[in-house]
Amino acid sequence: MVRSKSTSRFSSINTLVVLAQTDTTVGFASQSHERLANIKSRPSSKPFIKVYSNNKQYLKDKNRVPKNRKNLLRRSIKTTFVINQKSFRINKERNNSQVFRDLTPYYSTSANENGKTFNKEFCESKADIIIEDNDGLHENSSSTLIKLNSIKKVKIR
Repeated sequence: MVRSKSTSRFSSINTLVVLAQTDTTVGFASQSHERLANIKSRPSSKPFIKVYSNNKQYLKDKNRVPKNRKNLLRRSIKTTFVINQKSFRINKERNNSQVFRDLTPYYSTSANENGKTFNKEFCESKADIIIEDNDGLHENSSSTLIKLNSIKKVKIR
């Protein structure tokens, strides 16, 4: 089920904030990291995770992966990577919503106030589009966070 405050047919999807159940937890998604920073009340200098639908899309965005880490990236599930101070995820799960197919790549963050737990009323008040399936929105564990370079791999979370 998709609920929207807008009466138009998602004409300016680039600036909309979507609330949805991701492959890990409930999250906000948008192509505007400024809107997400405003919702989360966090400095705009702190980066957000950028989500790509596949490896080719990530590489097409002029990003590089160390040669000896490509296999790790290709086989990763529910993992966020940090390379050269940029964080990203490859979400290979096919989204059932046309909104997410039109939105990729997009910025993502957990759906909560900065430093707090999931609050459905807060999240629904901040989102322009709410995507909810039969299971509803529920908080799960966050993704694994790994910092990579060509020499070492460090698990942060």
